[in-house]
Amino acid sequence: MNQAIRNTWIAVMLLFVLSLGSLSYVQFFAAKDLSENALNNRQLFKEFDLPRGAILVDGKPIAESVPSDGQFDYQRVYTDPELYSHLTGFYSLSNSSTQLESKMNDVLTGNSQDLFFDRMINLFTGKANEGASVELTIDGELQKYVYGLIPDGTRGTIIVSEPKTGNILAMASKPSYDTNLLAVHSSSKAADNMSKLLKVDGLSPYRNPAIGNLTAPGSTFKIFDMVAALESGKYTADTMLDNPAKVTLPGTNTQLGNFYGGNCAAQTKATLAFIVAQSCNTPFVNMSQDLGAETYQDVTERFGFGQQVEIPMSVVPSVFPSELNAAQLGQSVIGQFDVKTTAMQMNMAAMGIANDGVIMEPNLIKQVIAPDLRVLSESKPKAFSTATTKDIADKVTDLMRGPVKSGTAVRAQVPGLDIAAKTGTSQIGNSDLVNSWITGFAPADDPQVAVTIVFEKIDFKTGSSLTSPNMKKILEAVFNQ
Repeated sequence: MNQAIRNTWIAVMLLFVLSLGSLSYVQFFAAKDLSENALNNRQLFKEFDLPRGAILVDGKPIAESVPSDGQFDYQRVYTDPELYSHLTGFYSLSNSSTQLESKMNDVLTGNSQDLFFDRMINLFTGKANEGASVELTIDGELQKYVYGLIPDGTRGTIIVSEPKTGNILAMASKPSYDTNLLAVHSSSKAADNMSKLLKVDGLSPYRNPAIGNLTAPGSTFKIFDMVAALESGKYTADTMLDNPAKVTLPGTNTQLGNFYGGNCAAQTKATLAFIVAQSCNTPFVNMSQDLGAETYQDVTERFGFGQQVEIPMSVVPSVFPSELNAAQLGQSVIGQFDVKTTAMQMNMAAMGIANDGVIMEPNLIKQVIAPDLRVLSESKPKAFSTATTKDIADKVTDLMRGPVKSGTAVRAQVPGLDIAAKTGTSQIGNSDLVNSWITGFAPADDPQVAVTIVFEKIDFKTGSSLTSPNMKKILEAVFNQ
């Protein structure tokens, strides 16, 4: 009798362990694969009935789930959506999710490994899982200010970051959109709203322009030219170079010239310092023949071209083309031909020069906070790459002071503030439109912020009025000048 009871007890325990194991596997180990299955609509509907974690700026929610009397128990609500839409992305029944809502989904739904024991407790108590909140590195006031500097109707992006930590203080773009339009409980209404948003010129709700738009960088690319030249040991700030108004690209009849109407024409032979300050093109074309394509491939790769960067959203890798002939190389080193880069990449270039040649990993996440307010994780500064040496970075910094002091970026001057910057204008085909850039940092002798501004597909006069002058305004705001 005792043996029969013992066998029954063992069988019951085995069934219990198997049931618990199966449940644990499904809930904890297979959950990710099941939830990402395209046929699993139940998971999405279930998540809409759960208290999804908030996305915070300055401790206040810019995205949160609030109790609802509608089809689901909770409604996702976005505060100041146009200001933050390209960062938060959207969480939608018919359009899935994007940006931070997608990248941080495991955390926001409470399914991350950091909340494993919380889920175990909830499993036995019957309590619903709550998502953790994600606090950003964004400075709310600065974000609002830089967003306001981008005129409606333009395609503009502004990034402000900390070179010493990689933390992103502001990242704003226009055109923007209202994420609440895609968070409605009606999938048909969400799909209809998405259809309308996709018709807005220059807008894709699926893409953050700061990390997703690849654009020719124009003369901001000369930051990499400076690094290549100085590292070669063949050039210094005082090296005299031929500065003709035009050069013929090698092996072609095509001429490439300095900017018409600029100050480059004042000196047919000039120092590298003058050439950088006035953003002359022809000396860099000649320099490219001396240094060779592999040199530029190496430098750009060290600064992040062709590499995957996570902020934590994925940054589209920037492109420096391979297998260039001499003419194509000459065009590439002034940021034209097939050179394409994101605003985030050019901000990384500024950060790297500002931080003694070391690029810190760009980062949007300050900390992750559990529902009971425990800090689950805090982001710590992490080096992305050593792009160059401190000595070279210092020399490039000094060269980048030139455009602000007496060159193409004089309108960025702030009295009493030491600023290093490089402007850029890239032509778009045979049209009258350009991409207008500036990237740099301040104070140049002890950098606290790196600023990158780009306006796409804009006329030259308007673009130039929105780059250097806006850098000036941003630096005045940051340093209370």
